[in-house]
Amino acid sequence: MPGRDAGLAVERTRLAWRRTVLAAGVVAVLTVRLALSGGTVGALVAALAGLGWLGVLLATLPRLAGRRNRSGRALAVTALVTAGFAGLGLLLLLAPVR
Repeated sequence: MPGRDAGLAVERTRLAWRRTVLAAGVVAVLTVRLALSGGTVGALVAALAGLGWLGVLLATLPRLAGRRNRSGRALAVTALVTAGFAGLGLLLLLAPVR
C-alpha cells in the first residue's frame, strides 16, 4: 500500500507500552500506600508490588526504546504481574484491618 506509514504503528505500540508501565506504576504505588499500614504482611505486599512494577519496567525496556522484540516476554511478564496485582489486592481486602 503506498499510503500506509509503518512508522505510525511503531509509535502507537511504543506509546501503548508506556501507558502500560505508567498504569502498573500507579497500581504499585496505590498498593504500597494501602499496604504500609498492615505491619509485616503489609511490608511484604508493598515489596511484592514494587518488584512487580520493576519487572514490568525491565521487561518492556526494549519496546520503550523503540526496538522490536518479538519474544513476547513483555506481554507475558505484564500478564503475570497484573494477575499478581489482583492477588495482592484480594489479600489486602481479606486481611483484617487494625
